Amino acid sequence: MTKAKGAAMRRIQAGNALSAFGLGFTVPYLYVYVAQVRDLGASTAGAVLAVFAMAALVALPFTGRVIDRRGPLPVLVAAAVLASAGAVGMGLSGSIPAVVLSAALLGAGTAVMQPALATMIVWCSETATRTRAFATQFFLQNLGLGVGGLIGGHIVDESRPSSFTLLFGIEAAMFLVLAAIALTVRLPHSPTLHDSRPSGAESGAKGGLRALLGHRAMVQLLVLGFVLFFACYGQFESGLAAYGTEAAGIEPATLGTALAANTAVIVLAQFLVLRFVEQRRRSRVIASVGLIWAVAWLAAGYAGLGNGSQAMATAAFISTYALFGLGEAMLSPTVAPLVADLAPEAMVGQYNSAFALVKQLALAVGPAVGGPMGAALHGPYIVTFVLFSLSVTVLALRLGKRLTPVQDRPSLAARTRVVAVHKPEEAVAPAR
Repeated sequence: MTKAKGAAMRRIQAGNALSAFGLGFTVPYLYVYVAQVRDLGASTAGAVLAVFAMAALVALPFTGRVIDRRGPLPVLVAAAVLASAGAVGMGLSGSIPAVVLSAALLGAGTAVMQPALATMIVWCSETATRTRAFATQFFLQNLGLGVGGLIGGHIVDESRPSSFTLLFGIEAAMFLVLAAIALTVRLPHSPTLHDSRPSGAESGAKGGLRALLGHRAMVQLLVLGFVLFFACYGQFESGLAAYGTEAAGIEPATLGTALAANTAVIVLAQFLVLRFVEQRRRSRVIASVGLIWAVAWLAAGYAGLGNGSQAMATAAFISTYALFGLGEAMLSPTVAPLVADLAPEAMVGQYNSAFALVKQLALAVGPAVGGPMGAALHGPYIVTFVLFSLSVTVLALRLGKRLTPVQDRPSLAARTRVVAVHKPEEAVAPAR
């Protein structure tokens, strides 16, 4: 990595960490703030959370093309300003329309930041360095969220609405800091559509979406991504939490301990895991995550059996979250950089946006399916998600057959970016 790229990457990662720190201040308390502090009721709070998610689903389909046409920098700055406005509005809103509008701005802004930041990281990295770059991003995000949530928990006071206004004000300031830092970044290059317009069969595909859907490896990765986020992230605060309290008798306070264990494993294991991951095939690393998560769900099942002591059930339940964290630490240096390495130069933004959209869909569907099952159908719930985890292993191994050797094992790459599959319709030789 050149000196200029290294300087740009450090600024991007610093801005990413500060924005995550701001999000950590407010996200855990959004429901309580709307329902209790502003006294707008549980139904309004639920609607606000739904709007937050729906705004992302509406914004992301248009984000990729804008990134590829205008570059990720202006998109990131605009998204950060939009999210900042939403955070300020949320902190000051006292009526339902104002809260809903603020949630829409905040949700859209934070969602658009994801593919913009990912594309900037791609531009400032190379095939051989991209794995470590995305692992660092994930580490800093979790560290920022964890520290922000910890500090925010000591500031909030349900009897003082001004304490929440302060939290949202800090969040808004962090987004503006991200925008300011981004404006100081000198991106090393700005690929044009002409530079990597595919030839042959792909040239007949009109429109970015059609070209993307014709790329079989990317479609398989999108399916795999949906299953990954549905089976893990989509269950953290919904189905798994409901299962823990209803079936395993876990105290609500223990849920916080379990989430803390998840974050701690990610923070402590990320760079130890990275050394293991960097020299191995991405497809096999992802496949092993499916097996680890299957064990995690079995541990959750044990916690809900009721045959052991409550202490054993609690330990098993916390272990579930810890094992999820280990899997997440293995995914961060594999999945996100693989999206970038599959993308033609002119479509990096669209590929990143498509993956972000799939993630948001999984996070929306996951709680809707897992919540009721975790609360009432305890046995079927565990069996269902053990099977989903095992399907991760199967899908990852199938994906590996469509990847080039460098895409599957980036340590083979030279220090130039020679990775993109420029003819998505053509089958590629399996990695050896």
